[in-house]
Amino acid sequence: MGLGTKIRLARLFSNPSGHLFGGAVDHFVGYGNVREGGLADLPGALRRVMAGGPDYISIQPGAARHLWSEYAGKAALVIQGGCFTADDRIRQLIATPEDAVRYGADALAVAIPVRGATEGEYIRWLTDTVNAAARFEMPVVAHVYPRDFSDGGKIVFTPDEIAYAVRIGFEAGVDVIKVGYTGDFESFRETVATCPIPVVIAGGPKTDTLLGALVQTSEALRAGAKGAVVGRNLWGHGDTTMAARAFKFVIHKGMTPEDALAAAGA
Repeated sequence: MGLGTKIRLARLFSNPSGHLFGGAVDHFVGYGNVREGGLADLPGALRRVMAGGPDYISIQPGAARHLWSEYAGKAALVIQGGCFTADDRIRQLIATPEDAVRYGADALAVAIPVRGATEGEYIRWLTDTVNAAARFEMPVVAHVYPRDFSDGGKIVFTPDEIAYAVRIGFEAGVDVIKVGYTGDFESFRETVATCPIPVVIAGGPKTDTLLGALVQTSEALRAGAKGAVVGRNLWGHGDTTMAARAFKFVIHKGMTPEDALAAAGA
């Protein structure tokens, strides 16, 4: 790992806790009805997430171009290059490491699904991106989502599939892996313990309550996760800024979920 990569990774993990808290506003074609939900007003959603003080934001290149300048220097910028739907209706790589450099980003994220007939194509997205990123010392963050096609193609979080997703990420050569939490402490602990690079959890699927999301995050941290990059469970529970503060208290202060909610003003 070269100096440039080390410096950029240090920006992602800049908190003294050694963990990271990222906000994901990069759902794009996978979001659904853009008139409803927490991302209906994308500029407003970004503003509310940033008010909670995340370490970084993951966002599509076009959205970054139009929205990020006022937040430059306030959090690390991670450009999302992966664009897919779970059923493969859409699958495109929309940003390169060079694009991330032009946008002033600190890392390039590539979201991919695995399993299914197109898995090899998505793995190639990762390996090609890692090879191209080496020229620029640009870290690559893999967001890896296993699928189950027995029911039309949906994202799953079982222990075996999450272990597989983590293995795909680090064998493809990425610098950080983001996966869903299995809900099973021991299996997740074993998976993280055998991975030589940082593993952070995804915030989804959306939980019934913010407390449930914080409990999930707290358990994953105890199992060895190095933080969380949260989307639906951040802007999907009403008060986005309060939710961001609660996640920060759990991730960086080690607070219990209940204490974090109280400290955040819930």
